[in-house]
Amino acid sequence: MEFKDFVNNFADQFEDMDISALKEETEFKTLYNWSSLTALMVIAMIDEEYSVKVNGDDIRKSKTLKDLYEIVKSRC
Repeated sequence: MEFKDFVNNFADQFEDMDISALKEETEFKTLYNWSSLTALMVIAMIDEEYSVKVNGDDIRKSKTLKDLYEIVKSRC
């Protein structure tokens, strides 16, 4: 799993997301259109794309995209 692919899949969960703005250090919960619904969509995407289970605690513990990516990568 590549970080770039993860970011592409993450960005697909948003409408009109400029993928070039997403970096490893992006604090995803501060994105203007982040919501609890988006969190659920990201959890579902991770399950579907990577067959990895993440939960709300994993999302809460993650600050940056890299944090979330590392959780997913460690469970692949």
